[in-house]
Amino acid sequence: MITFISKRKSEAEASKSRCPLNLRFATQKCRVTMATFIQTLASMSQQLALVSDPKNTIPFSPQKDLPKRLVPPHVEALKPYQPGRPPVELLKELGMERFINMASNENPLGPPQSALDAIQKALPQINRYPDLCGTNLREALAERFATKIDNIALGSGSESTMANIIRAFLHEDDEVLTSQGTFIGLYVLVNAQGIKLNTVPLKNYHFDLDGIAAAVNPKTKMIYLCNPNNPTGTIFNRTEFENFIRKIPDHVLVILDEAYYEFAAINPEYPDSMRYRLDNVLTLRTFAKAYGMAGIRLGYGLGHEYLIDYVNRIKLPFEPNLLAQEAGLAALQDDEFLNRTLENNEEGMAYLTGELDKLGLQRIPSHSNFIMIEMGSQEKVAKIHDGLLRNGIAIRPLAGFGLPTCWRISIGQPAENKLLITALKKILQPEQTKK
Repeated sequence: MITFISKRKSEAEASKSRCPLNLRFATQKCRVTMATFIQTLASMSQQLALVSDPKNTIPFSPQKDLPKRLVPPHVEALKPYQPGRPPVELLKELGMERFINMASNENPLGPPQSALDAIQKALPQINRYPDLCGTNLREALAERFATKIDNIALGSGSESTMANIIRAFLHEDDEVLTSQGTFIGLYVLVNAQGIKLNTVPLKNYHFDLDGIAAAVNPKTKMIYLCNPNNPTGTIFNRTEFENFIRKIPDHVLVILDEAYYEFAAINPEYPDSMRYRLDNVLTLRTFAKAYGMAGIRLGYGLGHEYLIDYVNRIKLPFEPNLLAQEAGLAALQDDEFLNRTLENNEEGMAYLTGELDKLGLQRIPSHSNFIMIEMGSQEKVAKIHDGLLRNGIAIRPLAGFGLPTCWRISIGQPAENKLLITALKKILQPEQTKK
């Protein structure tokens, strides 16, 4: 607020200012010049204009004028997660009416009808807050995995639960240990907390569990394992995991990200973490992949009730939302949809691996709903990426994952898979396709 200086000020004091309008900010007890006064009035006029006309926007100050100390150095250096480009954006850019998104490991069958029905039924209730504890869904998950409700934490996607785990258990000079070439969301979350992240190189596109165990140091507080690994699709087996976990101290928390668990569980050598029930292991799973609900954001964590209690204390109130909870409850009971998803994935995996082999491409054996291909150079990846975009198909180049010579393709529906192979043949064998 701007006030006039009191008339009780001495004339001598007033004359020192040599200003016809002796003004001051009441809170700062300081005088201002006529120019400052005019600038202040102009600013007030802008604010009044914004109130009367919301479209009359006021620009922010140039970035160079902002105090940099507002942003901690570890946040300033943060590289944000880069998702695949939205199909709507690609359609507009390429001038196409139809586009096949095979870049994001989504379920090509769409969401289960049971979940859509549950959402429709719950819509009239969205003026109400959801169950704070997600009791019904947690009880259903507890029954599915033969555990207690206290062993389950819900989140808006498994990344949300991962973020809550990081916030709950990491501080100061704690360190996180994981692999290179794994889910980059983990890197973003850890770096955002200013926690030191140590990585071990992949070994033949697999997690090097021996190398990770050997890299544990006195400051290691958490180890992150992704099984199957995103983006390579590889797994470590039961024997490898059992040998690894025996080397890990009890005070080190192991995060087992099993977002693609449903696709890998058919392999008898897959180490389902819920069969071990280890006190220092927290499991992450999601409804985004096999259950076809990536857009609704719903995931969960499983672990010892002592650890889960602190994860639940950290999470945002009323997370996940009402519609997500109801959709998850319905989808969890829809075994018919899950079976169709797994059948489509198995058939699509067999078809694509066979066709990719015929094209002479170096694919990495996958236990998930996607396949990674090694091209040997980033230029070759760019050629495939650009060529497929022109054919209306999106894939995922993996430079952001630290694998610049690789790209990843999701398993689609049969017709989509065939279109992909046809487009690849046009790109890789242009002369043959002309004949």
